Amino acid sequence: MNTARRLTIFLAGLLSVALSVPGATFASEVTVEKDDQGHFFLKREGKPYFIYGAGGTDHLKTLVECGGNSIRTWGIESLEKQIDGKPLLDYCHELGITVTVGLWLEHERHGFDYSDPQQIAKQRDAVRQAVRQYKDHPAILMWGLGNEMEGPESDSGAVRIWKELNTLAKIVKSEDPNHPVMTVIAGASAAKIKGIMEHYPNIDVLGVNSYGAASSVASDVKAAGWNKPFALTEFGPSGHWEVPQTSWGAAIEPSSRTKAASYYVTQSMLADDAGDICVGSYCFLWGQKQEKTSTWYGMFLPSGEKLPQVDAMCRAWTGKWPANRCPKVTSLETELNEAKVAPGALVKARVNATDPEQDPLQWTWFVQAETTEISVGGDRESVPPVFPECIVEAKDGEAVIRTPTKPGNYRLFIIVRDGQGNASADNVCFQVTAS
Repeated sequence: MNTARRLTIFLAGLLSVALSVPGATFASEVTVEKDDQGHFFLKREGKPYFIYGAGGTDHLKTLVECGGNSIRTWGIESLEKQIDGKPLLDYCHELGITVTVGLWLEHERHGFDYSDPQQIAKQRDAVRQAVRQYKDHPAILMWGLGNEMEGPESDSGAVRIWKELNTLAKIVKSEDPNHPVMTVIAGASAAKIKGIMEHYPNIDVLGVNSYGAASSVASDVKAAGWNKPFALTEFGPSGHWEVPQTSWGAAIEPSSRTKAASYYVTQSMLADDAGDICVGSYCFLWGQKQEKTSTWYGMFLPSGEKLPQVDAMCRAWTGKWPANRCPKVTSLETELNEAKVAPGALVKARVNATDPEQDPLQWTWFVQAETTEISVGGDRESVPPVFPECIVEAKDGEAVIRTPTKPGNYRLFIIVRDGQGNASADNVCFQVTAS
């Protein structure tokens, strides 16, 4: 028997042993392809794959029920999260969900210096080790190499950052040739995109985070000359930096109905505007967080109920509404809305809401202080205090509120639940002035 034949038999034996090991998994190859019409697409396990995704690691069974097939994370530590006793990647694989694994890269606004050889070497090694550790898991779709490292307020970004990303992408590909590399930027600035095209040729997919301009970002990317695949990596309601403000500078949060419409329109327009380069999208945030308010970006409440934004994505992904939909708030009526009021004043409020399935509704009112933290690019915020004593009376969608005694900026929230895991959340801004 010749040497080649012996090697073939040996390798076949190894594969047989591996396949017999309970729980054995193998990497799913993902490639970037182009069809006969010149349209880009991802190919996974030999089949075209379009991303119907969400950012976050919570409520994943609901994601699948709504037609989603992928999640995006921001840092490698997310992969150690345990769900039902299983690591995140294993849990996702069981559900048929792929993961764009975020490899967090440090930001200069947080003190990182992209001209410091020691810091750069340490970060390169961390990226290399992360890829080595997880590259063979079958749930992995792509590597998300960095998120808004150039800074959300930057126009062109620093050339040194694009060049370092190019080096990091080369490292990732040397460790794992089976999955594309995507880097995410803030907004579809033509200057940023041209900088990436010039200094970052190793990128496979461009990810763009966009909110108020999300419905046009695909066209903007193409207009900037981008000629590789693109994914919309964060989208949702208008950002708190994009909306009208009160006379004292508080950002006015869009209503739950307006948010839902934003999600639906953006997802529905995506393929029409960029079907030749778009490989999918990730809505934001499939979970909950405090950013400007406790309800602005989260698609779920802290208590777990889904909000109308989830229903909108289900409709956009599947063409159908979920079996049980969120309550529909048509108006929130109160003299507190964008008002300046005295301390300790009694004010009435009323919310008009219905439920599509006519489930009995439950109402929760609360007053919360306006955040005083000025965060950038989704940086962590602490949760402002709540003042339960301000709710004097509440029944059947009506409430009497006593304004806080301390001057300052506040919001009145109403949460409407149907008792079936669905809710709507709205708020109005008001200011308590010194008497």
